[in-house]
Amino acid sequence: MPILAKKRTLLPLGFLLSVFLLCACKRDEQALPGGAVNSRPGALKVAFVYSGPVSDGGWSYAHDLARRTVEAEMGDLIATAYVENVAEGADAEKVFRDLAEQGNRVIFGTSFGYMEPMLKVAKEFPDVKFAHATGHKTADNLSVYEARTYEGAYLAGVLAGKASKTGKLGFVASVPIPEVIRNVNAFTLGAQSVNPAATTRVVWVHRWFDMEREREAALELIDRGADVLIQNTDSPAVLRTAQEKGVYAFGWDSDMTQYGPKAHLGSAVIDWSPYYKKVVNSVLDGTWQAGAVWWGAKQNMVRIASPNPALSHDVLLFLGEKTHALKTGKLGVFTGPVVDLNGREVIAAGQEGDDAWLKRMNFFVKGVLGEIPR
Repeated sequence: MPILAKKRTLLPLGFLLSVFLLCACKRDEQALPGGAVNSRPGALKVAFVYSGPVSDGGWSYAHDLARRTVEAEMGDLIATAYVENVAEGADAEKVFRDLAEQGNRVIFGTSFGYMEPMLKVAKEFPDVKFAHATGHKTADNLSVYEARTYEGAYLAGVLAGKASKTGKLGFVASVPIPEVIRNVNAFTLGAQSVNPAATTRVVWVHRWFDMEREREAALELIDRGADVLIQNTDSPAVLRTAQEKGVYAFGWDSDMTQYGPKAHLGSAVIDWSPYYKKVVNSVLDGTWQAGAVWWGAKQNMVRIASPNPALSHDVLLFLGEKTHALKTGKLGVFTGPVVDLNGREVIAAGQEGDDAWLKRMNFFVKGVLGEIPR
């Protein structure tokens, strides 16, 4: 730290004591490193826990953008805090406990791996409202919430099918859970809706956020002929690699245009703010209830942002029609016939997979090139 004063002076004892007390308060307020702390007197304290950095340009950034939106709209009624880069497991449990002890009355955990730590801490603080993203276990004071990201993946697939010259698409996949498998399948079905011969090759990186592995996977897919890429990972590494190599790609979770404007076909974004506003308002007015929500295009949570300006008017109009069909329920992504890699019909013609079926998805549809790690 640079020294600003050249002359050392003696300060009154009372002044020094005041400074000491101020610093002590600040240290206590900033007890959780790697985030921002709420400090608005009398406001409802709301905290967010992120698995990655808010600068990831994707998943954590999308949640933090929603946090800022809600705080800006609700003014002095709430004060928010966040902690970033929180590993799953014991580290997360400590962070949730610390946030509850600091007086946060609403705590959001934004990673699937936070489920068990949140369940444990929720039992210790029955007066605190907890909400867990992408999980499936609830409690009296613990809700779960999820975005229908597969709808965004389907819309991206539609654009990919229109833009690809080869019909060879690539998917950088994070971890083999139903959420990611759904997105691979939905992307493929979207592409096949405009190009029945389209295929999607999958490379697993077994991480949500690992820029080097994501880049390596993107390079492998490009080397194997893919001319349009998408990912279910949290960084913009895939889009950056596509820009470098002269192929198309999508942003994921947030609008990633800036990381590769020429390569960017669009971003399958999630706007979490409608859900966060609903929860905070229900706590403020005393109507909060535990439960589970799964929102998508219908609730304006999922969409394709910033389509590439080079796309034709007809393609953009077609994308708009597909989006409207999802919003109104006229289009179901997993409406039969749906066939798996072995040629087995898993959804018959005219039928649609329900939410329970979607949540336990453990197969790839015909046209996916790759395997699900066991």
